[in-house]
Amino acid sequence: MLKFKIALLFVISCFALPAFSQVYITNITIVDVVKQQLLPGQTVVINNRIISNIQPAEKIKVPSGVTVIDGTGKYLMPGMTDAHVHFFQSGGLYTRPDVIDLRKYHPYENEIDWVHNNMEDFLRRYVKAGITSVIDVGSNYHFLQQRDSFQNKSYAPEIFMTGPLLTSYEPPAFKNLGNEEPFILVKTPEDGIKGVQAELPYHPDFIKIWYIVSRNPDSLEASAREFQPVAKAIIDEAHKNNLKVAVHATQRITAQLAVESGCDYLVHGIEDEIVSDDFIQLLKSHNIIDCPTLIVEDGYFKTFGQNMHYSDYDVAISNPVQLSSIQDLKTLPDTAFTGLYKRRFNSPDMMRRLSHEDSVRMVNLKKMVDGGVTIVAGTDAGNIGTQHASSFFDELLAMKESGLSNWQIIQSATINPAKILDKEKGMGSIAIGNKADLLILNANPVERLENLTKISLVINKGVVINPSTIIK
Repeated sequence: MLKFKIALLFVISCFALPAFSQVYITNITIVDVVKQQLLPGQTVVINNRIISNIQPAEKIKVPSGVTVIDGTGKYLMPGMTDAHVHFFQSGGLYTRPDVIDLRKYHPYENEIDWVHNNMEDFLRRYVKAGITSVIDVGSNYHFLQQRDSFQNKSYAPEIFMTGPLLTSYEPPAFKNLGNEEPFILVKTPEDGIKGVQAELPYHPDFIKIWYIVSRNPDSLEASAREFQPVAKAIIDEAHKNNLKVAVHATQRITAQLAVESGCDYLVHGIEDEIVSDDFIQLLKSHNIIDCPTLIVEDGYFKTFGQNMHYSDYDVAISNPVQLSSIQDLKTLPDTAFTGLYKRRFNSPDMMRRLSHEDSVRMVNLKKMVDGGVTIVAGTDAGNIGTQHASSFFDELLAMKESGLSNWQIIQSATINPAKILDKEKGMGSIAIGNKADLLILNANPVERLENLTKISLVINKGVVINPSTIIK
């Protein structure tokens, strides 16, 4: 009898425990990102990290002993996803020695150690900005191991991550770094297969190809076609192991060949030409998802031209160490070196190049959206001048400038990224059974995108968080 009572008490406690984690959000307006509509006067129930009920407020009786959030006058939307980040890059001046080599001032080993030691800070800043999921599209083995330590932390977004980039070109600055090396050089299809297999023990969420080819217009296509058999071998091996493949492809021909080879996710917009209707149809027929990354190049130009200026939002969200490092180029002792960069990146030729590529990317983004291609918002955060967390809102504003509607942009930041890894039935929207990764906003984001920054509360992994207190 005693054993029976103990067993019965255990069963009762199992059913009673979830009640202590119940949250009722009452009288709130839901931002329905799937149907593109606002649903006022709703009550949403969260039970053990999952949305368990959604009904008009008058139909739900709120029990005693639960957490109640009065949503009157506020808006509830899914947490956002930055679909293109790199944690091995800090966003600061010293993070890309292959682009600007400042290792004599700041050793790269110190830089990568700093990022590992401050990854938690970056993650907290993402949640503060309303970003409850991030997709790291190019990492290394050490970060894959570190990823798992944040899995159940309420202050951290959900992290999806590739291993090292399988690439046709490896920058010398990143060689011989062991588990910190972000690239695996692959020259043959056999190399590509082995590259995928080398990553499998680290359990990447997908595989990434860095499709780098000649920038000479006369040899561009030949160079791209030379690497295609390698790319196809990588993609086939990844799919054989139930892993999707993301591809860095900024030229139309590399993107085309990657899609024809079976890739799933293009992680940049096309910048060398306005894409044709046939190209858009190719993407649609292969169910390709595209991430345009509109602002990352501008971050380099502003940093090297010493024209970077920060908004109050940047200062509030960004890591202050990396934000301030961007200004170091003005104070390095080698003034001839820094002056050369300043003149080069403020020259009329460079300004014309940036303007042209920006224009092409924006025209292509609008054409793709109008043509029915699924678009996701991503920043390429971690690159020089593109800060983790704070840059996401700048990316959304750039998408707005390209002609997308507020609804389209909100979808690109919520439900569309969930489709990258076939998780749209569990995240990215407000639905019964979905994860409780949510934002409570003080104003309507459909009316003004700026209202995405007016966050009252973040609910991350079912835990209610005041964004003003999340940064240590």
